[in-house]
Amino acid sequence: MDATLEQLVEFQTHGQDIPYLLGHWADARPDHPALVWEPRGAEQVRTWTYRELLTEVRRLAAGLAERGIERNDKVLIHSENSPEMVMSWLACATVGAVAVTTNTKSVTSELEYFASKAQCVAAITQPQFAVMVAEAAPALRWIAVTADDSGEPATLPTGSWVPFDELAASSSDAWSGRSIEPMLPFGIMFTSGTTSRPKAVVHTHANAIWASRTGPTNIDLGPDDRYLISLPLFHVNAQCWSFFAVLGAGATAVLVPKWSTSRFWDVVTRYGITHISALPFTFPALMDPERPTDHTLRVGVFGFVSPGLDAMLGISLYGAFGMTETVTHSIVARPDENLPDRSMGHAAPGYEIAVVSQDTGALCDPGEPGELWLRGTRGVQLFLEYFDNPEANEAAFEDGWFKTGDVVEIGVGGNVFYRERDKDLLKVGGENVSAREVEEVVASVAGVAQVQVVGKHHEFLDQVVVAFVITGADAPDDAALETDVIAVCKQRLASFKVPRAVYVVDAFPLGTLDKVLKKELRDMADAKPPV
Repeated sequence: MDATLEQLVEFQTHGQDIPYLLGHWADARPDHPALVWEPRGAEQVRTWTYRELLTEVRRLAAGLAERGIERNDKVLIHSENSPEMVMSWLACATVGAVAVTTNTKSVTSELEYFASKAQCVAAITQPQFAVMVAEAAPALRWIAVTADDSGEPATLPTGSWVPFDELAASSSDAWSGRSIEPMLPFGIMFTSGTTSRPKAVVHTHANAIWASRTGPTNIDLGPDDRYLISLPLFHVNAQCWSFFAVLGAGATAVLVPKWSTSRFWDVVTRYGITHISALPFTFPALMDPERPTDHTLRVGVFGFVSPGLDAMLGISLYGAFGMTETVTHSIVARPDENLPDRSMGHAAPGYEIAVVSQDTGALCDPGEPGELWLRGTRGVQLFLEYFDNPEANEAAFEDGWFKTGDVVEIGVGGNVFYRERDKDLLKVGGENVSAREVEEVVASVAGVAQVQVVGKHHEFLDQVVVAFVITGADAPDDAALETDVIAVCKQRLASFKVPRAVYVVDAFPLGTLDKVLKKELRDMADAKPPV
């Protein structure tokens, strides 16, 4: 058989893209709730059926097209969770444009990089971010701004904005449609690796179809289930693990502005929530002794299975490993499989895995930690590419295998167990942080001669960023230097990347060939008082 990759992918995703999914359920389940918006103000609660969702998305798509947005144009969407964000994201996909969804904790310099790197031509944002977007990307054709901040009243700052309410066309019939192209990019998300600059991960419509097809099966999500989306929609978890799983099953997404411990059980009981993405910061609410005894919540999508945690939380944890580059769950574990405690499970259908020695490049033996490599079709199971970054693409792939940077080992029964991440990639409350990126900023501060950044254990966030520095001759006292470092980092980095503490040392612990031993620095940080 002589066929190109595009031809083979066509067999797997023929006639399917994001607009197809919306249209399919608008025909099959027109009156079933597709999206529920639950802000803090009860009077603002709204539900869209699949028919209504399709109508709104098509109206907005027609409006984008009228304002000059075309196939492959990049549109910056800088917003906290809101129905406007969901509609904009889906409308870009409908037009054939690419929604560039960015972290709302970013500072102006980071947003400037995102907009420039992705080559954005327009933006959709909220009043709270409008001025920063305009400062970060002055060359944009237009900036549309919502009427409020995710349901919170807001005053629109002075500027030349397009009111979001005027962005959509008067009728969905104004949208003429386009041909289906499964490998057409629909989204870009920026993710931090071990390099200093976040990389622009490109997802295709075929990626979305894959996530919608396999996600529901991985987590037992059915058409009458309801997934509470509380994680930010600029992350792969909310987009692909959650929303596309809902769209694949014809289920219901209940969207809230952000996680709220105090409102959690009220929302669960009001809407009959069955699924959530479980992270450590959700556990206190789940273990609340006052939790309802007759609740409907049954599934928490987590990093591994654990019968002990299940008993404590009162729900079943479904193990799932994935990252922005893998689109959806690439390693999965179900509680009813009775796998060993803390097992991530096995490779999900459609993915191949290998564990490779970071020292020799050879395959690891069972029980030997090594880097997790994954293989699948780029643009389907795996992301298409890092946008405009050939060096990163070349470094990330080897013979078709994607090198994740995560360290795992194969245990009894072929179970995958997580061991650690690359020492230069920190995990702060679910956010990836490049130690090198922070080190570059800290190194620019007067008085810092050398710097090493590591993660310090944190009860709520898993890790927080701390910096060890060796001072130069011009350094102020230690307290003043810490103040200076944190102030500069706050100006140039998102809040979750800013060091919580700066520790001045005379020297870094060194190993063979004078290699800095970051493990020892992590141990030193953990031995210091909480921050």
